[in-house]
Amino acid sequence: MADASAEHIVFLTGHLAETRLRDVLQGLGQTSFTWEVANVGVKVAALMTGAIVQRRLKTPVKADRVIFPGRAGIDPDEMQAHFGVRFERGPEELADLPRFLGRKGGAPDLSKHDLRIFAEIVTAIDLSPDAIVERARWLAADGADVIDVGCKPGRHFAHLEDQIRALKQAGFKVSVDSGDPEELRRGALAGADFLLSLNEDTLDVVDGTAAVPVLLSKPHGDLDSLVRAARKADAKGIDYMLDPVLDPINFGFTESLMRYVRIREMLPEAEIMMGTGNLTELTDADTSGITATLVGICTELRIRNVLIVHVSPHTRRTVAEHDVARRMMFAARAHAELPRNYTSALLHVHDRWPYAQSSEDIAGLASEIRDSNFRIAVAEDGIHVFNGSLHQVSDTAFPFFPHLGVEQDGAHGFYLGAELMKAEIAYALGKRYTQDEPLDWGCAVRPGAATDRTRLADAGHTLKSKQEREERKRASDTTPDASPPTAQDDTP
Repeated sequence: MADASAEHIVFLTGHLAETRLRDVLQGLGQTSFTWEVANVGVKVAALMTGAIVQRRLKTPVKADRVIFPGRAGIDPDEMQAHFGVRFERGPEELADLPRFLGRKGGAPDLSKHDLRIFAEIVTAIDLSPDAIVERARWLAADGADVIDVGCKPGRHFAHLEDQIRALKQAGFKVSVDSGDPEELRRGALAGADFLLSLNEDTLDVVDGTAAVPVLLSKPHGDLDSLVRAARKADAKGIDYMLDPVLDPINFGFTESLMRYVRIREMLPEAEIMMGTGNLTELTDADTSGITATLVGICTELRIRNVLIVHVSPHTRRTVAEHDVARRMMFAARAHAELPRNYTSALLHVHDRWPYAQSSEDIAGLASEIRDSNFRIAVAEDGIHVFNGSLHQVSDTAFPFFPHLGVEQDGAHGFYLGAELMKAEIAYALGKRYTQDEPLDWGCAVRPGAATDRTRLADAGHTLKSKQEREERKRASDTTPDASPPTAQDDTP
């Protein structure tokens, strides 16, 4: 017998998805909520709109919550105001509904973190003040909190002060990265917020300024000297950070990790910095996994500052990756959980749940299709192309061509070719494929414009081309013949 106090949820759907939605919900077994399915009378669930729901959903809605398909053009606030019941956008794929319903407290909160990102501009000396500000804006958009002005050994940085002032006027926190104490002093006097890097012998460079020094050991790896530098800074009454330095693999990497552990044990409250570039830059591996691991170490050791550099083209998105990782790791630590199911933004190449439908699901859907529009889906057994008269499966795109009948329709052929190539890539890599949607590469690519889910998508290039071609044909078929009349036509 159902618990009378249990939450009751109404799930909105259309004709084609209704059976599968019921199967998914029944497959949940015993749940903490009761449910019912409401078919609003559209064939494709994603095509329902707020106006359709307002006309067809019976009132009063006896539910605590109404969940509608993720791609539906519905404004949940508008629906809640109309029906007096909370409306919530569900997942885009039915396969994700069990995980969606299993979330505790809704979507994960990734708004918080405690890791400050220093993003170094290694070519700063070659940039004008305007150019470095423009570059800084790009880095800040990816998640950088401090813009690190990199200096070059042996080259005089004549416009260092101009760059610092320009960055400060634009609202950025600024650090100066140099091995030359005189250059660091110039940076501090120009208003830099942080200096990288000083040691126990050069700490006096910050005297009389507000700059926070980042301290290194001297010689490299000598933690006793790093502790002495910290004690000297304490005696001066100034803030500071400690950087034991992360070394590259095969050049002391494991030992350098242990230095971070030991310095945290020696100075439990100290601010620590980790430079991740010696691993991301100097390892031929995708940086998202490296970044996640290093930020996880920072999270466990309460390291709250990272220095990032991206010189190699393969590290082009490393600032964004650090931003995602710091939020995910902060949330996971706050909940004492593994860093899973918080975000997929660091899963660039392979997805955890690559298939939205099984081959059986697709076969069932294909059996209900009556029109000639091609649907494309990907399951464990390959790429499926189907409509009311065809259902083909292949693991690559080219074998479909003889069966599609689009030889004389360039726009449609172009569209299907692009979609099938996308599906082939998704199948080869184990990524989620959704027709008419770009593949999700996480934060590996700079995000495009956000999709407005409250309205239907505009027609794409190939559909527009087809519509324009049909309009021209109709116009030519209905235009009167403008040629002059023949002599026979003039005969009474």
